[in-house]
Amino acid sequence: MRFQTPISLDEVIRLIGHPVNIFGHTDRMVTGLNELHSVEEGDLTFVDCDKYYTRALQSKATFILINRTEMPCPDGKVLIFTEDPLIDYLKIVENFTHFTPQSTNIHPTAEIGEGTVIQPLVFIGENVKIGKNCLIHSNVSIYADTVIGDNVVIHSNSTIGADACYFQKRADRWVKLSSCGNTVIGNDVEIGCNCCIDKGVSGTTYIGDGTKFDNLVQVGHDTHIGKRVLLGAQSGIAGCTYIDDDCKIWAKASVNKDLYIAKNTVLYALSAIDKSVQQESTTLFGVPAIDAQTKWKELIYVKNLPKLYHDVEELKKK
Repeated sequence: MRFQTPISLDEVIRLIGHPVNIFGHTDRMVTGLNELHSVEEGDLTFVDCDKYYTRALQSKATFILINRTEMPCPDGKVLIFTEDPLIDYLKIVENFTHFTPQSTNIHPTAEIGEGTVIQPLVFIGENVKIGKNCLIHSNVSIYADTVIGDNVVIHSNSTIGADACYFQKRADRWVKLSSCGNTVIGNDVEIGCNCCIDKGVSGTTYIGDGTKFDNLVQVGHDTHIGKRVLLGAQSGIAGCTYIDDDCKIWAKASVNKDLYIAKNTVLYALSAIDKSVQQESTTLFGVPAIDAQTKWKELIYVKNLPKLYHDVEELKKK
C-alpha cells in the first residue's frame, strides 16, 4: 500500500498511540505499508516471530515494527520497538483504509469501458475500473479498487478482491490482518464460475494477460500469476506465490504459499507443490509433487509390493 503523501515517524507514533523506542534515522519519511512478503524501500512493516526476524532485517523495508529489543539496527533502517508489532501495524493500516456501505449494485465511482456487458445482479464496488469489451455474468462480486483489463470474461458467482485469509493465532482469538491491497486482472483473461481471487493483504494480487481459469479456483492474497497460465477446476494457489508465464495447473492441484514456479511448469491433477520450482518446463506429479516420470515409476514399484512381499515370504519358507 503506497501513501499518496509520505508521513513522518511522529505521525506513525501518533497513530500507534503509546510510547515506543526508535533506533535509526528518525527524520526519514514513511512512503507505504506492506507485510513482509511484499515490502519495498520506504515501507513500514512488522515482525514478531522467530521465523521471520532475519528476513525482515534483510528485507527492502525501511521501517520495521519489532518486539525484540536486542536486535541490532541495520544501516539504512529504522527499528520501532513495541510489545505487539501486529496490533500497532493494524492501527496504522486502519487509519488509511475504510469500508463504506453501498446502496446500489454499481458504485458511482466505478469506471466501465466501452462495449462491456454487465449482467443483472452483478456487484461492482468503489473505485473499480473495468476495461473495454468485457462480459461480467450474473452474481459476480467485484470488490473495491479492483482493476480489470479489456476483453475479460468472468462467469457467474465468482468473487474478485475479497479480503485475504490472513490471521494470527492468539491465546483467546484469531487476529485478522486487515487487507489494504487490491486485485489487478490483465487483458483477455477468462475466469470460470465460483472462483475466488483475494486482494493483496498489502500489495496487489495480479492475474496476467491471457490467463484462463476453470470453475472453483482459489487464488490467495498477493499472488502473481503470469501470462497465459491455465488453472484447472478446484485448483488452489496460496498467498504470496509467483507463478511465471505459460504454466498449467490441472484440476484439484495446489501450490503452497510464498513459492516461485518457473515458466512452462506443468502440475498434474491432484498434485501439490510445497517447494519452489526453479527449472523451466518441468512436469510434476504427486504429493509432494516431483518429476512426473519418477513418480509414475514409484507408483509401479508400489503396485508390485504385494507380489514382492509374497516372493520374499516364499523364499523365507524355503
